Amino acid sequence: MSVRTLEIDGKAVTGVAGQSIFSVAWDNGIHIPRLCHVGGVSDVGACRLCMVEVEGQRKLVAACMTPVEEGMVIRTNTEQLLAHRRLIVELLFAERNHICAVCVVNGACELQDLAASLGIDHVRLRYRFPTLSVDTSHERFGLDHNRCVLCSRCIRVCDEVEGAHTWDFSGRGVNSLLISDLGEAWGESESCTSCGKCVQVCPTGALFAKGKMVSEMRKDRRFLKYIVTAREKHEWVR
Repeated sequence: MSVRTLEIDGKAVTGVAGQSIFSVAWDNGIHIPRLCHVGGVSDVGACRLCMVEVEGQRKLVAACMTPVEEGMVIRTNTEQLLAHRRLIVELLFAERNHICAVCVVNGACELQDLAASLGIDHVRLRYRFPTLSVDTSHERFGLDHNRCVLCSRCIRVCDEVEGAHTWDFSGRGVNSLLISDLGEAWGESESCTSCGKCVQVCPTGALFAKGKMVSEMRKDRRFLKYIVTAREKHEWVR
């Protein structure tokens, strides 16, 4: 296993060949914002919030998709990066209908937390206010397209961990929507196992458990650690 020595925000750190900048940073207590990353499933670089500056490169790179190299000098918290992240979060708020006050995960939402950490108290862009539906056909869960940020966490956990591949995206750009099976109502899906993994990894209130009142729902992603460890090492963890 080849070791790589590099510098992140002035701190000398080490990682192994093939490990991403994002992973090495977090292992060393340097937290890079993200929405699409969740430990236990593959990374896709969808949210672009983890972009960082690498000395010698003209463009920003996605920390979750860029492997570390020997001698890298990386910056994760410059003014350029903060402006970039603020704009992305504002775009996410403006693209759909995120009404925090009436959301089941108000106070426990990763998008909301990101906005607060970046000092966003208003959106400078014009809201689109699209007309989007809410699918409550499933007996236990619901899907609110108004709050979806298209991070694909649910798609990946359903495919890679549960093995059902119930979820996918339909459409392109601002017309993209999360769909179950081939566009059927969630409650009519023949592939869904009703395991709830997708609900637990969703960073917003897009996927939720029925019966939860506003700000009552809390999501727990620790199950991924149990499952992934059990499968890779053939042992359970506490």
